[in-house]
Amino acid sequence: MRLSRRRHLLGLMASLLLPPLAARAADAPLKSIVMLDFELIDPTLDRASDEAQRERLKKISGLLRQQFIDKGFYRVLDTAPQQAMVDDMKARFKLYDCNGCDIDIGRTFHADRVMTAWVQKVSNLILNINIQINDVASGQPVLNKSVDIRGNTDASWERGIRYIVRSMEEKGQGNR
Repeated sequence: MRLSRRRHLLGLMASLLLPPLAARAADAPLKSIVMLDFELIDPTLDRASDEAQRERLKKISGLLRQQFIDKGFYRVLDTAPQQAMVDDMKARFKLYDCNGCDIDIGRTFHADRVMTAWVQKVSNLILNINIQINDVASGQPVLNKSVDIRGNTDASWERGIRYIVRSMEEKGQGNR
């Protein structure tokens, strides 16, 4: 009897405290983020789909940027002013695995966060889409998201991005 009363009281207290906390989090100023384009890990040696995959990488990079803006997850910074520097780094490194070069890019933009992103192709049937958001000041990850998709098509890649965004929204993981 006592335990159920305690649970009831804890539930009541949580229901009273959580809405004000959520409202304060929603009112927090948006952190700035540099969103680096998706990169591809493809050990399959299937070169027939290379051009289509490069186009998909561009499409999902743009889709994710727009979703972050539309959902108010972050204040997305324009990389155009320093695109040559980003392209130079990208030519020399895989930005998702470059031992901190992504953090250097974030510092160049005076960003709070930097996101790296990649699609790992296991086969034409099995792929996974990954994002990692790092705190620029500490270099530490603040969010990792991954989704497995089936099918190497525009529709499956876009569905994967929409799933990541929906999951972030449902879990309140924007503006971390």
